Amino acid sequence: MNWFLGLGIAGLALLMLSLVLDGVLEGLFDGVGALDGVLDGVLSLPVIAGFLSMLGFAGAIVLGTTELGTGVALVVGAAAGAGAAWPTWRLSRALMRDQTTATPRGTDLVGTPGTVVTAIPVGGYGEVLLHLGGQRAKFASRSQVAVARGTEVWVEEVLSPTSVAVRPVDR
Repeated sequence: MNWFLGLGIAGLALLMLSLVLDGVLEGLFDGVGALDGVLDGVLSLPVIAGFLSMLGFAGAIVLGTTELGTGVALVVGAAAGAGAAWPTWRLSRALMRDQTTATPRGTDLVGTPGTVVTAIPVGGYGEVLLHLGGQRAKFASRSQVAVARGTEVWVEEVLSPTSVAVRPVDR
């Protein structure tokens, strides 16, 4: 029974290490010979830790509560370990497939409406407030004509990562 308890505790310790070190230990099982890519995620530390913990604790419970022997305890523990490892693997695959929206790029600003917050003189720079990726951002701006504060503008061109060329909206 001590071996099974040791496996259970080792599995919990491995799980704690995988959470604390956050992927540093993942490289231990990368590229397992000819199985490279086939078992992707199956040999991740959370899956192995779940399997080991359930194998150890379920085996200890079987040995402690019945007189079926070590072989049966090992089979029951392995089944319980597989029962813990499979949902862990499925959950980690689902989390890894979770996609976010694309990162906005500077060219996404072309055609964006905005508002002038600092007047733009002819040939000089002012500031406009634009929406980029759902966030409000202030950009330096140039215009062919003088534009007063509070005027609605459209972005015509991205001059640099922090500046744009704008034109007033004609209504």
